[in-house]
Formats: sequence, C-alpha cells, structure tokens
Amino acid sequence: MATQNPIDYLPIIIQFIVALGFVVVAMLGSHLLGPKKHSKVKDENFECGIESQGNARLPFNVKYFLTAILFVLFDVEVIFMYPWAVNFKELGWFGFNEMLLFIVFLMLGFLYIIKKGALDWE
Repeated sequence: MATQNPIDYLPIIIQFIVALGFVVVAMLGSHLLGPKKHSKVKDENFECGIESQGNARLPFNVKYFLTAILFVLFDVEVIFMYPWAVNFKELGWFGFNEMLLFIVFLMLGFLYIIKKGALDWE
C-alpha cells in the first residue's frame, strides 16, 4: 500500500477554499450591491402560495413520510459509491466484487419495499 502524504490532500483543501470563497463573495456581493430601501411593506413577512386557513395540525398521509425516508435512505447509499469509484483501480477485483455485493443487497432492499407496496399510491 502506498503511504499518504499531507500533500495528497491539497486538491480537497483547494476545493474547500474555493467553495468557501464563493459563499463569502456571494454573500458580501449581495449585501454590498443589493438594494437598501426599507419600508413597512417590504419588511413585512411574506408567505407565498395560498393563504392559510384553519388548523395547520391536520392529519397527513403517512405515505409522504415513507416516501421521503426511502428517498433519503437510497440517496445516502449512493454516497458510498463515490469513494469506490475514486479508488476503483486500486481496489481491483476484490473492490468490484464488494461493490457488486453492496448493489445486490441494495437492490434486494429496493425489491422488498416494492413488494410490500411502500411506493404504491392509491
């Protein structure tokens, strides 16, 4: 195995600095270049969409929450594929087989939720 030097992390550090710099420049630019007029109407809270009516604590179909949780679950699983793709050549066939096993388990879970009807909407 190759040893890692601190210089190997230089691209990640540069990417972090560029991202942080972009955020700082965008926030300062919008603050310095943006309009500065204040009025009662402008400083009032704004809600877009339909005017609220009645109680906001009405029961909600659990399918929305289930779909959101399943989306997050399978979305996070994809994050584990990025380091594998970066180190694909170093991991060789062993890494390929491990990722194949990971994808098989992921697909078995996906087939299970389909069979249970978690994604069926009436």
